[in-house]
Order: sequence, then structure tokens, then C-alpha cells
Amino acid sequence: MSEQLTPTVPAPLAPKEVYGVVGEFDSPEGLLRAAKAMYAEGYTNIDAMSPFAIHGLEDAIGMKRSPLGFIVCVIGFFGMLSALLLQWWTGAISYPLVIGGKPLFAFEFSIPVTFELTVLFSSFAAVLGMFALNGLPRFHHPAMHYKNFTGVTDDRFLLVIERTDPLFDAEVARQHLIDQGAVDTELVEA
Repeated sequence: MSEQLTPTVPAPLAPKEVYGVVGEFDSPEGLLRAAKAMYAEGYTNIDAMSPFAIHGLEDAIGMKRSPLGFIVCVIGFFGMLSALLLQWWTGAISYPLVIGGKPLFAFEFSIPVTFELTVLFSSFAAVLGMFALNGLPRFHHPAMHYKNFTGVTDDRFLLVIERTDPLFDAEVARQHLIDQGAVDTELVEA
């Protein structure tokens, strides 16, 4: 009684989700010009990648001002309050000592500790806030699937139109990038 084995056909792989269209430019000026034009066309979910900072690129792609400064100020203020509260509580409530006729709590003597805790809280807020707002650590980004992505740290300038953009149509976006001077374009999967 031998059973006949039938070969199984593997299920077709699910199609990968599209991340966006990447356009490569040969100069920072070309990238900036294309970013301004694409934003003017109505695209809002745009990302630009460059080996160095390009003045005006944030405005060209419609990037909003970061809330990190506000976060740092608020947390720094809490650092200042906690330093003052700690010194007042220990000197006037928990362990009151009158030495040389000085008051139990004086603001003047608390300035160094207050400054240090304000700076400490602010620095932690800046680093942790930057990580949180940037979504870090992120070891992989879908734009890394672009065939020439390794050059973005050297001499390549990329503009990405993301699929989440309300106007996204892969062929139309690709043609717009070519019209703006992209030397290469590619549809990138997530």
C-alpha cells in the first residue's frame, strides 16, 4: 500500500506594497528645484535625501517646524522646578538647620543646582525627543530598496514621492520627476 504523493504547488507570493517613486538628481540645485516644483504641483508627502544639508529644502518640501524646542523648554522648566522644590523641601521641611543665621531656603544659594538640573532635564528631553520624533532607532527604510541608494551618503540626491500622498499615481509621479530633471526614477516597494 503505497500512497502516491502529489506535488504541492507553492502559493503565489503576495505582492509587495509600494512605498513610493524615487527620483535621482545630479546636483543639490536640481533636487531643490524639483522639490519646489513637486510641492507646487500639490504633492505633500515628499521626502528628500542628500549627503549634506541643503538650505531651503525643508521649506521646499513643506516640512513643518519641529516641536522639539517646545518639548525641551517644557522639560527644562520641570527640571528647574524639581531642583527648587528638592532644595526647599530638604532645607526647610525635611532637615531644617539654621547655620550662621542663614534662612532655611534662599533662592540665591540654589542657583547652581537649579541650573544643573535644568540642563540635565533639557539634554535628556532633546535626545529622547529627537529619537521619538524621528522614529528612531530605525534600521531599515523602504527608500533603501532604490538601486543607487548607497550613493546618497556620497554624491546622490534623491526625492521620494510617497504612496500615502493624496495625489499619488506612480506613473504620473514618475513623469513629473523626469520632467523636473531626474536622471533616474524607480518605483520602490515597502
